[in-house]
Amino acid sequence: MDISNLQVIKASGEKAKFSIDRVAESLRRSGANDELINSTLEKLKSELYDGITTKEIYNRAFSLLKEGNKTSASKYKLKTAIYELGPTGFPFEKFIAALLSHSGYKTETGKIYQGKCVTHEIDVEAKSDKKLILIECKFHNAGRNSDVKIPLYIDSRFRDIKNFRNNGKNKLDFEEGWVVTNTRFTADAIRYGKCSYLKLLSWDYPEGEGIKDRIDKLGLYPITVSTLLSEREKNFLLSRDVVLCQELINDTFYLDHLGIHNPRKKRILKEMEELCKH
Repeated sequence: MDISNLQVIKASGEKAKFSIDRVAESLRRSGANDELINSTLEKLKSELYDGITTKEIYNRAFSLLKEGNKTSASKYKLKTAIYELGPTGFPFEKFIAALLSHSGYKTETGKIYQGKCVTHEIDVEAKSDKKLILIECKFHNAGRNSDVKIPLYIDSRFRDIKNFRNNGKNKLDFEEGWVVTNTRFTADAIRYGKCSYLKLLSWDYPEGEGIKDRIDKLGLYPITVSTLLSEREKNFLLSRDVVLCQELINDTFYLDHLGIHNPRKKRILKEMEELCKH
């Protein structure tokens, strides 16, 4: 069929023009070779129709990729894997803390800070020898972005913490305040972040340094990308604070605790090791 004028339905419900180049690029970023990309696209083209959802396109492309290269399929499902960290958002906070921990920071989650007016529970505290960063995480389901109200609200909390003084001595001058989301920021949110010197980090922002780029560069994939672990097994690992594939490689006894037999255990660990190469 002619796909040049094909309309797709995004997770937000909006219509958009289908781009085969965008699908090809996402397949390429998963590490798939040209042969697998071309065969996947040819099969996918035959199944497209006007009004198809982006979720349907993703599911079909993922299935085709999984048949050809499971490691590429795992990387391709990264965005969905972030959603699978859970609706409470707490595993997402752990994941961001783990990313920063493997980037040289000492991290803590859920730390309480006194502000001038009220106390605040901060999602992630990240410390290095030269810098203290306070981070608030906003986890959303597909189709919902973070608008300007979110950085406005979080900025006011950070300002309250900075303004706290105990007998005029304990003003906290942390280096940076961050707002991190697993989806995207609206244009107004980004403008406010730049104006207020609030660092924003989303799926693809800042360009070249978003969450996806950081994961790919460092090889720090969440365990939810696995195509071999069951949902029950992933939930068990997350409940034990095993968020990254790298952490599972270092703590393989969790697989024994789950009663996973040795041949399957070897396949899972091989998958983890392939994903962690960068």
